[in-house]
Amino acid sequence: MAERRLHGLQRVLGVNALFSTAYGNVGSSIYYALGLVAGLALGLTPLVFLITGAFFFCTAATYAEATAMYPEAGGSSSFARRAFNEFVSFFAAWGQMLNYLITIAISAFFVPHYLGGLFWEPLKTAPGDIIFGIGVIVLLSVVNVVGVKESAGLNITLAVVDFLTQLALVIVGFVLVFSPDVLQANVDFGVAPTWTQFLVAIPLGMIAYTGIETISNMAEEARDEAKTIPAAINRVQIAVFAIYFTLPAIALSALPVTFNEETGEYQTLLGLPEEEGGFAGDPILGVVKEIDLGPLQAAGELYVGLLAATILFLATNAGIIGVSRLVYSMGIHRQMPDQLRQLHPKYGTPWVGILVFGVVACLTLIPGQAEFLGNMYAFGAMLSFTIAHVALIVLRVRQPDVERPYRGPGNIRIRGHDLPPTAIIGGLGTGTAFVVVTVLNPEVAIAGVIWLAVGIGVYVAYRRNQGLDLSTTVKVALPRPVTETEAEYDSILVALEVTPEYDPDALATAVRLAARRRRGIYVMVLITVPASSPINAAMPAKEAQARALIEQARLQGGRRVTGRWAKVRAGQAGRTIVDEARAMRARAIVMPLPPRTTGSSVFGKTLETVLAERPCRVIIESEPQPQSRVLAG
Repeated sequence: MAERRLHGLQRVLGVNALFSTAYGNVGSSIYYALGLVAGLALGLTPLVFLITGAFFFCTAATYAEATAMYPEAGGSSSFARRAFNEFVSFFAAWGQMLNYLITIAISAFFVPHYLGGLFWEPLKTAPGDIIFGIGVIVLLSVVNVVGVKESAGLNITLAVVDFLTQLALVIVGFVLVFSPDVLQANVDFGVAPTWTQFLVAIPLGMIAYTGIETISNMAEEARDEAKTIPAAINRVQIAVFAIYFTLPAIALSALPVTFNEETGEYQTLLGLPEEEGGFAGDPILGVVKEIDLGPLQAAGELYVGLLAATILFLATNAGIIGVSRLVYSMGIHRQMPDQLRQLHPKYGTPWVGILVFGVVACLTLIPGQAEFLGNMYAFGAMLSFTIAHVALIVLRVRQPDVERPYRGPGNIRIRGHDLPPTAIIGGLGTGTAFVVVTVLNPEVAIAGVIWLAVGIGVYVAYRRNQGLDLSTTVKVALPRPVTETEAEYDSILVALEVTPEYDPDALATAVRLAARRRRGIYVMVLITVPASSPINAAMPAKEAQARALIEQARLQGGRRVTGRWAKVRAGQAGRTIVDEARAMRARAIVMPLPPRTTGSSVFGKTLETVLAERPCRVIIESEPQPQSRVLAG
């Protein structure tokens, strides 16, 4: 249920595990988002979820493409680092941190509302809900410090049960209460809701899609990440659309909009607070209570209420896990003080960061204002999502030749660049939503600006204290690798070209070197693409050879060997190898000595480039001689 130890992460998660974790986060938000949005959007609540669903589709496509390109933890922060610089990366990461804190607070806040709706009414109102919610955060923070291993099987089971329950509720609702006439009568454009309420509800509706960053942040644990990450994101999209495009219509049919003569306002019990007789604190349970299930009514309410409380409890835990991974990632990239990423000497978890931000989450919960929390999440999420979209567009322009295992649907060609329409539409949508939530909610604007100002102040002070500028990426030299592959930290890069025969000598040299300090080995196989073909042209024979070389290397070197193949133009192989070595902080590059051809240098252009620009020492496997030539870089 809690954090895996950061120094023991392994690439073991498949599509099902990634999907279940992400859906557990995204699917949980319907349990509070429905009431918050309905309180503003009234009868247009289904339309709000349709609009936000379109933005979610675009955002999911952006995360799928960028994460498959660079399967590393960080989400929008990682994308911004690749596209821009470290300061923009910090800006995105600090927005993510706000998202995680609000996810923790709002999920914990609604746990007692569902339990109170079943067992004890005082839990549904202040201060009972606040005290209980803080208790949940404190408990899970301590559990995450201890680092009890989370169960992927349990996550998958709960995600499936949750999805099937919501799907069953939709089906039963369509049979028993769904009414197009009621939905039409619920809406009075410009009056119920007002246009301002409708516009504010759209960014607030984005909290229904909390957790889209989750898969990206688990990228370093994904098995065959180039395939599993996009597949998992696509599954989340399908599951989310099946619920969010239908359940709000059922809910507004069961709890329609009415006119309150005492207040002179339109309302729906779905969005009214508990003290006024509404179900804003437990909207899904409220829907079940309004559906006549006959003899199954009591059992149905108990089941849905307990399931909702459990899912929200796990969503709180997932938020704390997200904080722990993010604070560690920010620490090793020197974006915040080292003390926050400090690992517990016994449990191996970033306990200082978990406890510090756990306290911050508790403080945000104390006012007990769910709508404010929702708008604050929208502030941070729209900022991070917009940066992610812009970063992907910039990566398409600046790095057109980088291998992209997955591309979002569609393509727009502008000034010779292939641009993703989903990122353009998504960026415009999330950017506009960010402006709306900021302009129309002054208290959110003030709190958000304070949050960003504090973060930037700490970042600037820390970087200056470390003698660093604000934009250069500098990583902490870790005594131990964070991931099993070790490809990002202190690895050995073996660069090969596609050949029909596998030459084991270069890898043997790397294995001998790696064995001395238990380092990882990263094999990079380069495929040269003719100038007459596009860089991403299909070359099935060469690609099959490259995959075969990597598999043979794994057989020879064991579990420590990982790798990928990349396509390059003639003359670009050397620069590609150097860039890869710098990106992964390689301690050595191992290359076979190419055959000498008439009129060529003894090393060849690729090797000459690597030697001239080497970021580390280069080891040339000069077979058939028994020893290799080593050049210190």
